[in-house]
Amino acid sequence: MEQSRKKFLKHFLIGATSVPLILEACKKEDLISDGTDTGTGGETGSCTVSPTETAGPFPTKTPSSLVRSDIRDDRTGVPISIKITVNNSNCVAVAGAIVDIWHCDKDGYYSEYGGSGMQSVNYTSVHFLRGRQTTDANGVVNFTSIFPGWYSGRATHIHVHIYTASGTSLLVTQVSFPEGSASAVATVNGSGGSAYGYTKGMTGYTYNASDNVFSDDTTGKEIAAITGSLTAGYALTHTINVSG
Repeated sequence: MEQSRKKFLKHFLIGATSVPLILEACKKEDLISDGTDTGTGGETGSCTVSPTETAGPFPTKTPSSLVRSDIRDDRTGVPISIKITVNNSNCVAVAGAIVDIWHCDKDGYYSEYGGSGMQSVNYTSVHFLRGRQTTDANGVVNFTSIFPGWYSGRATHIHVHIYTASGTSLLVTQVSFPEGSASAVATVNGSGGSAYGYTKGMTGYTYNASDNVFSDDTTGKEIAAITGSLTAGYALTHTINVSG
């Protein structure tokens, strides 16, 4: 099952009924290593548009029905708060943008899919770890979730789809996580994380440098900033720049 998923991810880019097909990743540009740009939401300047990445193979099927900030449902794991700031290419905050996010649970499974070679466990009737919010005056949305798990062929990641207020797609992208022996990824998947249900460890983990989506991100511009701990929970912050 995992090999099928890895092969699928490597060779195909999948869209969905409500998500445009993304044919190829955009050329990578320069951002600082924590995944944010060199401008701020209230200053004009030049903010490179964030990379386009594939939405598939598990995009949200009906995102308009999932307007909520707490996306956990019944999923358990290490808590994580997610703060995403949306700027335009002039480094001005984009207010009123619609932001969808989705990611796998601690065991590497997605809601809304399953019962096939891509994912044997059937979660087609539930919607955990998916949500939609609208950016405030500072271009910010916040979500409450659990630290994502991982599955074969992919590094830890979160999917993001940004729309205009009228529903026109602006960008589909993905957010990666810092790595290293002291990183949250290593800590959550280490011995301490087993108390929270993270039992895979790091054996067989695909690091960003080998991930089929993030491997060309040599400057780390897709990597979010992560703070916190197992006991206190983690906080993710990341800035995404869209055209305009």
